[in-house]
Amino acid sequence: MIKETVKDFTEEGLGTLRIDGRAIHVPFAYPGDYVLVKRTKRRFGRRIATDFELLEPSPLRQIPRCPHFGRCGGCLWQGMKYKEQLRFKAELFERITGISADVRGSPKIWGFRNVSNFIVTAAGIGLKEYGNPLDVVDSRECPIFSKRTREYLNALRGFLEESGLRPWDLRKKRGDVHYLQIKEGKFTGEVMVNLIAHVQPTREVLQAFRDYFSFADSLYWSFKADERDDPKGEPGLIAGQPYIRERIKDVVYLIHPNSFFQTNSYALALLLKTVEGFADGERVLDLYSGVGTFGVWLAKRGFAVEGVELNPFAVEMARKNAELNGVDVVFKVGRAEETSIGDYDTVIVDPPRKGLKEASKLLIKSGVEGVVYVSCNPRAFKLDYENHLKKAYQVEEAVLADMFPHTPHVEAVIMLEKK
Repeated sequence: MIKETVKDFTEEGLGTLRIDGRAIHVPFAYPGDYVLVKRTKRRFGRRIATDFELLEPSPLRQIPRCPHFGRCGGCLWQGMKYKEQLRFKAELFERITGISADVRGSPKIWGFRNVSNFIVTAAGIGLKEYGNPLDVVDSRECPIFSKRTREYLNALRGFLEESGLRPWDLRKKRGDVHYLQIKEGKFTGEVMVNLIAHVQPTREVLQAFRDYFSFADSLYWSFKADERDDPKGEPGLIAGQPYIRERIKDVVYLIHPNSFFQTNSYALALLLKTVEGFADGERVLDLYSGVGTFGVWLAKRGFAVEGVELNPFAVEMARKNAELNGVDVVFKVGRAEETSIGDYDTVIVDPPRKGLKEASKLLIKSGVEGVVYVSCNPRAFKLDYENHLKKAYQVEEAVLADMFPHTPHVEAVIMLEKK
C-alpha cells in the first residue's frame, strides 16, 4: 500500500504521483488529493491504480452530481471545480503543443451533450466502466446528457421485458440488442431514438417499440450485422421524421443517425464564432467539411465557401443543410490530400483524430495565406505542425473551446499564417 499526494495530470487526465521515481496514475484523482493506493495494474507500460482510497481531498474538488461518478468512464473530472478544469485544459494543451491559448468555457456544464450511446448488456444498461471494457455501469441517469435519461432508459427496459429480446453479451459476443442511441436537439426540443440490434424486428416487436418510444420525433431501428462493439448499424426509419433539427443561433442543422455533429450544442456557437473570427478574406475552402457545420455557418455570414469531404453521405447532408438555410455553398466528395487548392483566402481543416498527415504537404505547396486548424487531438496537431506545416506557416493565435466539460478533452482552434 502507498500513501502519497497526487502532484500532476497525465495527458489523458489521470492524477499522477511518484514513488521511488516510478509514476503511478490514479483515475478520478486530482492534484492535492492525498490517497492510499491499495492495488495497481500495468497497462500499456504504465502503472495504474485500480483500488485506492481518498484520505484527504484536494481544494480543487467539488461534489460530483452523478451517482455513477468514480466508476463510469465518461467523466474523469466531474469531481473537480469547473474553473480548475479549464485551467488544467489550457495547461495540458500548452504542455503538449508549446502554445499558450485562451480557454472559453461551455455556457452549460450539465445537460449539454446532445447524443448518448447506452450499451445494452446482460450485466446492465448504461456506459462502460472506466478501465474495464467488458464491464458496464448500470445507469439510471446521466446529468451531462439529459434530464430525460431516466425516461429513455425506463422505456428501453420496459420494451426489452415485453419483447423478450436479449441484451448483448460482451464476452460471448451474442445477443439481440446492442446499443440505444439518443440524440436531442437542445434548442429545438426534438428527440431521435435509434436502437442498434443484431436482429430484424417482427411486426409485434415493432409495434411495442413504437409504443414505448412514442415520445420520439424520429424513431429508427438499425440492423447491425457485425460483432464490433460500436453503435453502428444500417438504419431503418420506423416512425416520425427522418431527421431531427438543431438550431445554433440563426443556423439550423439536420441530424441523422449516421451523421456526425458536435456533441455540445451550447458550446458549438463559441467554436463557430472563433473559426469565423480567424477566417480572413472572402473565399474559404472547408476541408473535411462533414455535414457542413462550419461551411454553412460561414456562408450565412457572407463568405464564399467550398467544402470537400470523403464521406458521400456527409456531403449529401451538408447540401441539405445549405438548402435548409438558404445559402449557396458547393460541397464536393473528395479526398483532402488530393484536393486542388486554388485561389482561396483561408482554408479550414477539421481532420479526424489522426490529423492531416499527407494533406499537410498540400497546404505547404498552396499559396493560401491563412489556415484555421480545428482539433480535439493536440498531439496530432503538434505532429502535423512540427513535421510539415511549420515549414510554411507560423502560429498566430489559438483559442480553446470547451466542448467536453468534466473530461480532460478540449477543442482547439489554431490560426496559422503564411511566413
